[in-house]
Amino acid sequence: MDTENLTYEQARDELVDTVRKLESGQVPLEDALKLWERGEALAKHCQNFLDAAKTRLDAATGENVSTPQ
Repeated sequence: MDTENLTYEQARDELVDTVRKLESGQVPLEDALKLWERGEALAKHCQNFLDAAKTRLDAATGENVSTPQ
């Protein structure tokens, strides 16, 4: 399943579940590698959402906006 159509909450919840499975130690190596790759994609997707939200908040509050000299 591709991550681009997931909401932040969906991606975060799937990431939490993925980490839980990996931490259990009960996953065969090949499945663990696939889970790790999925987790990396989900983490990147979540980070993109958070970065975009920060940018919007900074713009709304006037923070980190460069002013011409």
